[in-house]
Amino acid sequence: MSGLEAPTLIALAVLGLAAGVGITAIGPGGVLATIGLFALTALTPAQVAGTAIVTHVATGALATAAYTRSGHLRDPHTRRTALTLAAAAVAGTPLGVLINSVVSGKAFGIVLGVFSAGIAALVWYRDRRPRPDPAGHHLRTGVVAAVGFGVAAASGLVGVGGPLLAVPLLVTLGAPVLSALAAAQVQSVVIAGVGTLGYLTAGAIDWPLAALVGVPELAGVLLGWVIARRLPARTLKYALIVSLVGLAPYLALHG
Repeated sequence: MSGLEAPTLIALAVLGLAAGVGITAIGPGGVLATIGLFALTALTPAQVAGTAIVTHVATGALATAAYTRSGHLRDPHTRRTALTLAAAAVAGTPLGVLINSVVSGKAFGIVLGVFSAGIAALVWYRDRRPRPDPAGHHLRTGVVAAVGFGVAAASGLVGVGGPLLAVPLLVTLGAPVLSALAAAQVQSVVIAGVGTLGYLTAGAIDWPLAALVGVPELAGVLLGWVIARRLPARTLKYALIVSLVGLAPYLALHG
């Protein structure tokens, strides 16, 4: 499989599982799949982003179904947020794919390093803030659309789903955590679908590696959903923060 040795393939599968847990348990986490493909393979930036983003089609759909079943996507305000994010993703994702096509390997590593550190900072900030009222407050549609467009463009560039950026941003703006998680899953389906079409057109998807990372990622999504609903996630949050901060300098220098 792309000439990779067994330990590397195992590491990619483990990162896929961890990414899936992070997607539904705390929102950020999907970037771990992109990090693994960039750090452990010789794929180009377009191939890294394309191979990673295709895995989020299934994980986004599964996570959306999970949050629909739990009732969070039946709430009219959460549903409106989800639809606004999804609509913004239709415009934002192609922009990210286009930018990726002109980014060098070195520049992509720097972007991914900054991206990882930024996500860690957002998770830390969200966790340090006082917990909002569980009912939250309803964000303006224009604000949600702006967040959705920016998240989609960044996600299309790096090859991730929407939750890792959308969730901490929405929560910081005052949305309830589970509402933000649920809405972001819907957007991730659109980001992944549109992004996959863009990278597929460019021939930039390694399908065997996408399956290697994507199947464990699906299992992780189910596990993460259980964690998000039943278990404290503080330890997982700080493990993710430490990992992303530690990896950021390496990624920036790796390209």
